[in-house]
Amino acid sequence: MLPTGFPDKTEIARLSASMLWEVGAVHFRPHDPFTLASGLPSPTYIDCRKLISFPRVRATLMDFLTVTVMREAGFEAFTNVAGGETAGIPFAAMVAERLSLPMTYVRKKPKGYGRNARIEGVMGDGDRVLLVEDLTTDGGSKLSFVDAIRETGATCAHTAVIFYYGIFPETETTLGAHGVRLHSLCTWWDVLAEARRRGAFDAGTLAEVEAFLNDPRAWQEARAGA
Repeated sequence: MLPTGFPDKTEIARLSASMLWEVGAVHFRPHDPFTLASGLPSPTYIDCRKLISFPRVRATLMDFLTVTVMREAGFEAFTNVAGGETAGIPFAAMVAERLSLPMTYVRKKPKGYGRNARIEGVMGDGDRVLLVEDLTTDGGSKLSFVDAIRETGATCAHTAVIFYYGIFPETETTLGAHGVRLHSLCTWWDVLAEARRRGAFDAGTLAEVEAFLNDPRAWQEARAGA
């Protein structure tokens, strides 16, 4: 069913952050930082993959993501919805179902045998593709997926995510320079605000997380190799 009547963007952000907390997708650990894929430390970690195991939460978030895209990009903006391997695939399928559109997915690299494909499903000339993923940090990982989509003759000018870090100022510039607009439900700032509302952590932990969010590069450099 196509969602149309939903809360405004501010309330969607608050509710989305609340649901991420409710399912245990958010972790704050400033005194024993997580190691990111980049090898750099972080006091925060989010696991959006957990959402697929919570039917009511995932359905609400996918309604929110669908209505956000329609509001910001248009009701007839797309002819195809693509998920990025692997975390984006289930969310793309759910958004495609709501929009009544074909669903495809994009591999991180060619399959390596058979057709050696990066695109699975049917996509080609004239398609207007929405790229769906679970989250984005600095936007860089999206560019390879967008390029693979465009190589089919399709266009891809929009990407939609549940969670956007919202702390790296270059993110939207990087995507914009590649001709891509970002749509998202909530950021670390929304999640931090929800943590305060819930009284989920002591003041010292929240202050350390806020210091990271205000200047992540400096926070990481100060602790790299520690």
